[in-house]
Amino acid sequence: MRAGVVVAAQPGVEDLAVRAEELGLHSFWVYDTPMVHGDPFVALSLCAKATRRIRLGIGVTSAALRSAPAAASGFASLNALAPGRIICGVGTGNTARRTLGMPPTKAAALEDFTAALQDLCAGRSTEYREGDRVRDIRFLHAGAQVNTTDPIEFVVAALHGPKAAAVAGRRGAGLISVGLLDPTAWQALHDARSQAAHGTPRGPDSHAVSRAHSYLVTSLHMLHENEDPHSDAARDATGHLVLSLLSFAADTPAFAEQLGSDEREAVRRLLDRRGTTATAADRYTKIYPGYLERIAPQDRDLVLPQLMNALALVGTRDDLLTRINALEQAGIDELLIQPVVDPPTEMAQLAKLLT
Repeated sequence: MRAGVVVAAQPGVEDLAVRAEELGLHSFWVYDTPMVHGDPFVALSLCAKATRRIRLGIGVTSAALRSAPAAASGFASLNALAPGRIICGVGTGNTARRTLGMPPTKAAALEDFTAALQDLCAGRSTEYREGDRVRDIRFLHAGAQVNTTDPIEFVVAALHGPKAAAVAGRRGAGLISVGLLDPTAWQALHDARSQAAHGTPRGPDSHAVSRAHSYLVTSLHMLHENEDPHSDAARDATGHLVLSLLSFAADTPAFAEQLGSDEREAVRRLLDRRGTTATAADRYTKIYPGYLERIAPQDRDLVLPQLMNALALVGTRDDLLTRINALEQAGIDELLIQPVVDPPTEMAQLAKLLT
């Protein structure tokens, strides 16, 4: 299985990209959450100029964040800096919208946005709508400013539901998901993508990848000899992913109700510590600061063992390889981790494990 890294966009990110490339990792991604992290296009521009081989991805942007022309200009500009190395992740904007106190977009908007990006980034015209006004648009500038010749890889974010996977199938795109370590769930996503793709007519497309790839974002902690699998070190390495789920539950009471009693109690404690409630209109301003960063020591108790096991890879080297092999058999092509404790060391550990 291939290995890659996803990080928050921030100054110095290009140094991590260089190190990831030196380690032989396949891809380097940044999040697109405007009110929490830095700008991904700025970050990847720095990475594009500092690297030569590694693929560079944004995971993920959305029609709720940018218009198709603006997003396409960003991706085509990146493609001019790093020809053929760009991955465009698209989604409904679940987290990025919730940090604004807004709901994510619908699958139909996701599909329209993806189709428009694919057309524009391939140098084709596409339909652009504002209210009742509809116009055909295309890049009017050419040459060194944007690159619409080298292929951009497209992947669609799908958490558990089949709708986004079906969009990926109809658009000939890959899949990316977070914390989905159940091989059976991945097989269901792949089935939904394949069924949607079946019979979908496609003309020649110079930007179509030879096959749609699947990416899994998770956390990884290799246990030292006799180390407790739920040690402070393990919780620090994986806690950001666990707290992302608890934050979503704290912001989405209907989802929280589906959790077990221990998980609901953890959500309650999280809300108490953040000084808000599940029904407060401004709860998003209290829940999401520090989102997907290294957790504070006082929050380690919220990193429940059952959530660590469900969302992250923790174990001995043999344990990790066994779980990773099962995911590979389920069709996962690349494992992405977000290192938050000691990124260079964690990237080196991943490279040693998988490359």
